[in-house]
Amino acid sequence: MKQIILAGGCFWGVEAYYKRLKGVSDTQVGYANGNYPNPTYEEVCNEKATHAEAVLVKYDEKVISLETLMDHLFRIIDPTSVNKQGHDEGVQYRSGVYFQDPKDEAAAKKFVLSRQPQYKKRIALEIQSLRGFYDAETYHQDYLDKNPNGYCHVDFRVLRKEEMK
Repeated sequence: MKQIILAGGCFWGVEAYYKRLKGVSDTQVGYANGNYPNPTYEEVCNEKATHAEAVLVKYDEKVISLETLMDHLFRIIDPTSVNKQGHDEGVQYRSGVYFQDPKDEAAAKKFVLSRQPQYKKRIALEIQSLRGFYDAETYHQDYLDKNPNGYCHVDFRVLRKEEMK
C-alpha cells in the first residue's frame, strides 16, 4: 500500500469522496504542513495554526494510480482557488498534495503541468514534501457517515459507478 496526503478544502467531503474509490483502502482526516505539531481544530480555524485540512489516503497502486487520485481531486475542487473551496475560506482550506516518496512529487508536478492548459488562471495547488500530518479529533473522522446531512462542498455526482467500491 502507498499513501499520499491530499488537501482540497473541508476535509469531511474530501474524505467521504476518496473512501468510495476502488483501490483506496483507508482514509484519515487531519492537519498537514503547518507551523507546529498537534494543532487542534480550533487553532486551525482561527489560523493560529497554519495547517491544511487534509486527508491521508492509503491506496493500492495496482488498482489506482496517484494520477487518478489527482484527477479525482481536480473533479471536486477548483485548483486555481487560493485558500478557498466552496463557501469555506481560510488558509486551512488550501489545496495540496503532500508526499513522502520523491517519485510522487514528480508525478504530481507532471499531472499539474498537463492540466494547466485547461485553466485560464494559474493552478494554485501546493505540491510539497510532507512536513507533518496530525490526526484530527475523533469527531471529524468519517464525519459525513455520522452526519449524512452535514455541510460539504464536494459534488459526489462526479464519481462514476465503475470507479466506486
